[in-house]
Amino acid sequence: MTIATPEARLRYGDKVLEAGSGGFFEHRHPFTGEVQARIPLAGSAEVHEAVELADAVAEEWRRWKPEDRRNVLLKLADLLMEHQQEFAELAALDGGTPMTYGLGGVVNAANWVRYYAGWCDKLSGELLSTFDTRGSFAYTAPEPYGVIGIIITWNGPLISLGMKVAPALAAGNCVVVKPSEFTPFAPDLFARLVREAGIPDGVCSILSGSIEAGEALVAHPKVKKVSFTGGPVAARAILRSCAESLKPAVLELGGKSASLVFPDCGDLDTMAARALRWSVGVFAGQGCALPTRLLVHEDIYDELLDKIVDKARAYKVGDPFDPDVTVGPLINAAAVERVCGMLDQARADGAGRFVLGGGRPSGDLAEKNFVEPTVIAEADPTHEIAQVEIFGPVLLVMKFSSEDEAVELANATPYGLGAFINSNDITRVHRVAERLNAGGVYVNGAQPNLPHTPFGGLGLSGYGKEGGRAGIEEFVHYKTVNIVESV
Repeated sequence: MTIATPEARLRYGDKVLEAGSGGFFEHRHPFTGEVQARIPLAGSAEVHEAVELADAVAEEWRRWKPEDRRNVLLKLADLLMEHQQEFAELAALDGGTPMTYGLGGVVNAANWVRYYAGWCDKLSGELLSTFDTRGSFAYTAPEPYGVIGIIITWNGPLISLGMKVAPALAAGNCVVVKPSEFTPFAPDLFARLVREAGIPDGVCSILSGSIEAGEALVAHPKVKKVSFTGGPVAARAILRSCAESLKPAVLELGGKSASLVFPDCGDLDTMAARALRWSVGVFAGQGCALPTRLLVHEDIYDELLDKIVDKARAYKVGDPFDPDVTVGPLINAAAVERVCGMLDQARADGAGRFVLGGGRPSGDLAEKNFVEPTVIAEADPTHEIAQVEIFGPVLLVMKFSSEDEAVELANATPYGLGAFINSNDITRVHRVAERLNAGGVYVNGAQPNLPHTPFGGLGLSGYGKEGGRAGIEEFVHYKTVNIVESV
């Protein structure tokens, strides 16, 4: 299928730039490996202009009536859905996301925008009792920070925009967003729709940029808070910069989530399909909260493993525009080399039994950006493959004999983003959920990243929340006003 390649631009205020001080990035299609477009990159100059513009309009945007902010955000959500097919095609061009997942991703992003549109007139403070004989009166009031710097990574840029931009704007902030140059097309369309929805120029600027641009955004004195999705290495650099001015940050840094499967999990065919979809299928394993470690009770281990392998063999790998494709390409050649290197090392170290896959596919896909759907049984829980994110279509399957052992294995990584429980024993579910070191626990197929539920991690998974009331409260601070009668 041939899709016309869009042309990304730098957009802030009423400016639409075909070139920036950061130079250009040659964007390659993840599937073909061919250069699709030269992406203009913002440098510190464009970031400075965008932040100054955001600061200039911040007071005006803050003073908008809450219902007016709500209405333009609802219009934005409607526009996202009107462009659902285009966004799905852009996801396939941007990051190689199969169309099936891309279409669903637009719905998810629109839901986040709608959810936070509803919060525009619902943030409230608190009346504080003082018991002061002079009749003092105190209350708190939520106030926006002003300008928020947002940096998102390449896996799922549209959902990241929904998760971060919507609550920030709903709370009355302006935002300057730096998406990854690897996935510029969906953010560019999002920026155009922001303006079409009626959000004033300067309130939401989106600029693909170099490392210099990210550094300039974080360090700018008029950026009052940073929201970042990415990895621990970049997060540490961001925190060092934030430390200079004691600037707060929200960090969503990925995970190594475990999925615990107990004998009372229900139908094993359903369980096998669920395990594969949320580890190998979705984004070819390139997701932060995906349950890539499957911990299975010994009583059902062999049977479930056989079903997983059988279903994985039926997965179609290939062109993301093919509606029958389940597993698309990795983001680029460097990602393939990294994932295959980790698998080769695990094989050399005897870190598990490779029961399916373990390298590049054969045939026409051999030289493209693909890794075979891979299942590793009896994986060594102390090895690198079980301790760090692989970010490829790789599922580790490990065995446990007791609830205590399952919890110990689940908690045995430095990450703490998500954990999954598969059991129909509600008492066990509550008992185990309490013991898991994770920001979120998802039971019997419950989905992470829903707009009404807080999402965020512990340890190397970062801190802060996205979603729910907690998600919008990341973008306000509470001012205390204390009034005492004059004497």
